[in-house]
Amino acid sequence: MATGLGLSRNQIQKLIRNKGIAVRGKGIKPAFLLYGGEEIVVTIPEAEPLRLIPENIPLDIRFEDEHIIVVDKPPGMVVHPARGHYSGTLVNALLAHTNRLSSLGGLTRPGIVHRLDRCTSGLLIAAKTDIAHSALAKALSAHKIVREYIALVWGHMPNDSGSIEGDIGHNPKDHKKMAVVSVGKPARTDYEVEMDFGPLSLVSFRLHTGRTHQIRVHADHIGHNIFGDPEYGGRAERLGGIMAESRPLVVRLLTLIDRQALHARKLEFEHPVTGRRMTVEAELPPDMSAVIEALERAVS
Repeated sequence: MATGLGLSRNQIQKLIRNKGIAVRGKGIKPAFLLYGGEEIVVTIPEAEPLRLIPENIPLDIRFEDEHIIVVDKPPGMVVHPARGHYSGTLVNALLAHTNRLSSLGGLTRPGIVHRLDRCTSGLLIAAKTDIAHSALAKALSAHKIVREYIALVWGHMPNDSGSIEGDIGHNPKDHKKMAVVSVGKPARTDYEVEMDFGPLSLVSFRLHTGRTHQIRVHADHIGHNIFGDPEYGGRAERLGGIMAESRPLVVRLLTLIDRQALHARKLEFEHPVTGRRMTVEAELPPDMSAVIEALERAVS
């Protein structure tokens, strides 16, 4: 059966149109009726190799040498090519900037050591050599690379500082999203409140693990969703939980940002070749700055 091959409905229909599925040697139409006992022959063509095309996309480079490159990724940019995003990615931009990227990330992820969500902005390290890539990957696994994020969250955090722990896995109700689940992988996020604006708080986060959507999932789990997050309850659905007098302000703030207000602002790590201790920082992007400036004016 074709369904046992892990094919989607659209893929099966495309195979039928291209005569890749036949019944007793005859081509069929998508609405062809089966009565039982038929012999179905499925021919799946070999996938065409993905060609990575260098694209002249501006990069905000915060550090570069012959071994690594650290960039400040803008919100909205996908890190590497994948289904639905074959161009305009950070990898496409890196390939136009340098023809030297590590091969350890695979054919579609040259140089990529770690990732950021498409709509999360901030610092990301790419490796130019396999030696640098391997050393950075080991440092990440051993939690020796400090990754600090800054975010706006809804409401007052429970304490000025603390840790959020909860195993993260796929959300059983929506497999495209993640959630804190009993069968997930261990995850820990430390936080510190930098400013309390009333309806929103400015909070720094540090990752001890690197699970998919970790900060967004942990913030959602404790009821302080990342402001503006369209996937994890950070937009208008939260308005009912704040005081009525603050709602007009927050509604206006939501118009200033169309993504999660989350930015990877600092990396601290040991250079994978020279051993030099490095700190790289990136200022807030314009959309988050606009929200914070509006908050400061409102509370002053």
